[in-house]
Amino acid sequence: MSMDPTILENFDGKVRLFPLPNVVLFPRVIQPLHIFEPRYKQMVEDALEDNRLIALCLLQPTAGLGGSTSPIYPDICIGQILQEERLPDGRFNLLLQGVSRAKIISEVNNGKLYRTAKVEILHDVPNSSEENADRMRTRLVKRMTKWFTQQPSAKEQLDRLVNSDLSLGNLCDVFSFALPLSVDMKILLLQLVNVEDRASLLLEVIEQMTPEVTNRPSSSAPSKKYPPDFSAN
Repeated sequence: MSMDPTILENFDGKVRLFPLPNVVLFPRVIQPLHIFEPRYKQMVEDALEDNRLIALCLLQPTAGLGGSTSPIYPDICIGQILQEERLPDGRFNLLLQGVSRAKIISEVNNGKLYRTAKVEILHDVPNSSEENADRMRTRLVKRMTKWFTQQPSAKEQLDRLVNSDLSLGNLCDVFSFALPLSVDMKILLLQLVNVEDRASLLLEVIEQMTPEVTNRPSSSAPSKKYPPDFSAN
């Protein structure tokens, strides 16, 4: 199953929330999830019977284990369940693909075990000019090529991305998800709807990281799977 490009056309502004302590989802990327808690099994059941949408949200550092009132960042990414595997004991394995940035306006009482929120869909603010976007894309690709130079499989994925029709904003999102950045940096990148600001910050971060990585021997170069391993709730 592929992502439905019209999935948000009839979106009513309410979305199921899936808080996690260490995962930030971005539009277009795919996050595997393993669902085993009763509240989130209920959430998945409801999503599969409805629009297949779930929003990943990041728990704030003081949030503990993600209870019904644990504080979360208001900046979220709505995702669509692409594939589901229902296990005999009621657990699920999912592939969730990011669809859109959104911001929580308020949480709403849904009478369920899981949390729901009214949200505002956020759209990218494009670069000031095509020329500037092209320059930033070239710089970004050059830096990412250095990052993956000693990882043939990752380099192949990078080449496919570079030669695709992904916009600069989408490319930044894929790189932000794939790179081993802190969750604090990832949530900051998710917050940036202005593509020029997002690309500038990502370039700054990569330029600080690249020299250390490219000087490592190939045996110690970081390996990044895509999609990454399952994240359990």
